[in-house]
Amino acid sequence: MRFHRMGLLAGPDGMTALSNARVALFGLGGVGSWTAECLVRSGVTDILLVDADTVAESNINRQLVALGSTTGRPKAEVLRERLLDINPDANITVRVERYTSDTADSFDLASFTHVIDAIDSLADKALLILRATSISGLRFYSSMGAAMRLDPSHIKVDEFRKVKGCRLAAALRSRFKRMDMMPRRKFKCVFSDEQPIARPADAPEDTSGAMTYGKVAVNGAACHITAIFGMTLASLVINDIIGRRKN
Repeated sequence: MRFHRMGLLAGPDGMTALSNARVALFGLGGVGSWTAECLVRSGVTDILLVDADTVAESNINRQLVALGSTTGRPKAEVLRERLLDINPDANITVRVERYTSDTADSFDLASFTHVIDAIDSLADKALLILRATSISGLRFYSSMGAAMRLDPSHIKVDEFRKVKGCRLAAALRSRFKRMDMMPRRKFKCVFSDEQPIARPADAPEDTSGAMTYGKVAVNGAACHITAIFGMTLASLVINDIIGRRKN
């Protein structure tokens, strides 16, 4: 009876499709952690979780895995335990590592039905986008920048090339042009066109030890924004699996 209410929406065939899907999720922070939660609560049972980071105290304001009791532990392992508590029959695999040019070949993206990008690092994100969109038939979805926003009414879904008002999307497009390599096919993104909120001049520095992976700046982020990004990513995958995707 755990998924009875979802079954009333998806029907028996939809629930079977959810349980047969294989999803790879890259990035388990403020966006990805909520995506994983929603997928498993909706009946997805086969998920690969990929993230090299450990829980830091500064994650507590917005990340599902971040608690006082989990600080210092790998996010992927904490999330796996939680997801198995939701559904003990789920097949949750974790890789506590980054998706980079050094590790990309070890990921068999073609073995998955769906790949979700919730990576922060620009270089790693660009690489995953290029690799995933080169695989025929693979369903791929990506999160753009959720930081520096507070108004959820600006959160939208659109094809990558049509995303406007998002610095991360613009930076990715510029990077692809410099590389003379563009995504091989269209893919949907979750983004916000809200004007980014500037960091207050007197804002304290983050001394929690959170990993930044070379990011130029550590920006403010709110739970209600990152969680909606994550839930929206999950909804794209769920609706696609049960045959309710919008073209």
